[in-house]
Amino acid sequence: MTTRHLLSAAVSLLALAGLSGAAFAGDASFLAGLKRRSTVSTTVPANGDQNPYAVAVSPITSGKLVQGDVLVSNFNNDGNLQGAGGTLVSINPATKSLSLFASVPRTLERCPGGVGLTTAMAVLRSGWVIVGSLPSRDGTTATKGQGCLLVFDHDGNLADVWTDPKIDGPWGNMAVIDKGDSATLFISNAGFGVGAPPKNGAAPVVTKATVVRVPVTIPAGGKPVHGAPVVVADGFGEQADKSVFIIGPTGIALGPNGSIYVSDALGNRVVQIPDALTRTESAGTGVEITRDGFLNRPLALINGPGDTLLTTNGLDGRAVEIDPAAHKQVAAQWIDVDKAQQPPGSGDLFGLALTPDKKGFYYVEDDVNTLVLAH
Repeated sequence: MTTRHLLSAAVSLLALAGLSGAAFAGDASFLAGLKRRSTVSTTVPANGDQNPYAVAVSPITSGKLVQGDVLVSNFNNDGNLQGAGGTLVSINPATKSLSLFASVPRTLERCPGGVGLTTAMAVLRSGWVIVGSLPSRDGTTATKGQGCLLVFDHDGNLADVWTDPKIDGPWGNMAVIDKGDSATLFISNAGFGVGAPPKNGAAPVVTKATVVRVPVTIPAGGKPVHGAPVVVADGFGEQADKSVFIIGPTGIALGPNGSIYVSDALGNRVVQIPDALTRTESAGTGVEITRDGFLNRPLALINGPGDTLLTTNGLDGRAVEIDPAAHKQVAAQWIDVDKAQQPPGSGDLFGLALTPDKKGFYYVEDDVNTLVLAH
């Protein structure tokens, strides 16, 4: 048994022994300071949409947006078809109340293939909300559409639909530089060249996934306008999957000197893309920061307190803390110990967002359609 598997087995035994969310971490880590997990709310709106993906905290109060409230996207419809969810919900952490922020029809013609809201979401200080769509007509990649970016105003009204040949299956959580009257979005795309999943066995891995930089200007009194997307990274693996629809680069976080970090799910690693803010050509798959260890198909990736990174695993219920400067994984904590999956929590974790005070984080458990607070 490898060191990686020994570590994984050790943490699994702790979780299965009933040590709720036990941390496998040094005392100085952020994760080690989090002792509780509290259910905030269901994420299911009145129309029955499910499978929560994106998580974002509103930075402002404007229209239906309330500062500190948590927005969550739903990827599945009420029949649990993947790539068919079209609702954004807003959750007040204090009252634990849920309200519908926005809803769009599954067959929205302006979005190639329709609507299935993904983990790609940004809530801007100007009150605009931008969400990715990777749609399907039957819940599989056999009928996958190119998708789009949907732009909502602060009242949840659909204001625009953005499409571009360089955007196909906008998938992972966005990294955002928000200057108020302008913004820069970094978005991963996992749809290029992905076909139907095979009836038996695993689908082939296609190395066509990209990360694009999208400049956005926000004129006074007008809706956002996007510039030409620039491919800053490409060559990541992507794969059709019956259980999770698509596997591909999912998380993006900001790094120093205009760089970004990307979680490469199929590579089981986190990489850095240098000069992502200014480069005009792709850096390929960048520079590896860390791989394997506690990572088990890393998905969401965000900037943690200080200069750390936080990611969630797709193949177990752990969050992992990373020191990117040291190229080191410093902690792992089991935040989902649901024994209905093996390993516990496998396939449950997607979106991730720090609380405004940076003392905890929100995440979703998609198997039970809930927003949870780790604190």
